[in-house]
Amino acid sequence: MRHFQVPDREDLPDDVRERIDEETDRAGFTPNVFRAMAYRPSHFRAFFEYHDALVEDTELERAEIEMIIVAVSGDNHCLYCVVAHGALLRIHAEAPRLAEQVATNHRTADINEAHEAMLDFAVKLTEHPAAVDESDLERLEEYGFSRRAVWDIGSVAAFFNLSNRLAQLADIRPNEEFYDLGRDADE
Repeated sequence: MRHFQVPDREDLPDDVRERIDEETDRAGFTPNVFRAMAYRPSHFRAFFEYHDALVEDTELERAEIEMIIVAVSGDNHCLYCVVAHGALLRIHAEAPRLAEQVATNHRTADINEAHEAMLDFAVKLTEHPAAVDESDLERLEEYGFSRRAVWDIGSVAAFFNLSNRLAQLADIRPNEEFYDLGRDADE
């Protein structure tokens, strides 16, 4: 994080430090977004609580969530989120080339029509939120998404528009580890 000082670990509240330690143990490294968001502990708590709700209480598959994040982040030119969530997309979709395809142009990516419609919606919500209307929701329903799933798609897109802007504000850089994750078919 180049524009704001990353707090020292020992200066963090216990619960924030514990959450960072849990993620470090799980991932094998500390994703930079955790250290950056700790700049404001109350914001850290709210950010990660909502993130967790989006990925745990959803009708979407984890690979679908990551597709949305990568498409929105690519549209927003957010390097951190494209790289970090691109790694997660490669892992959850078991597709080592998919992240770059989705980040660059989801309409030419190796995805099915339902996922293309899902990403069309997420990008429209990103670029032209006032233009989203009932017909957009109905189109997703035609592809088998329930209204709850449509809500989930919109929520993920909206949250990562926020996340992208925070990452850009703070100039959070991707961890080197993210670049190689999910590239090997055995991972």
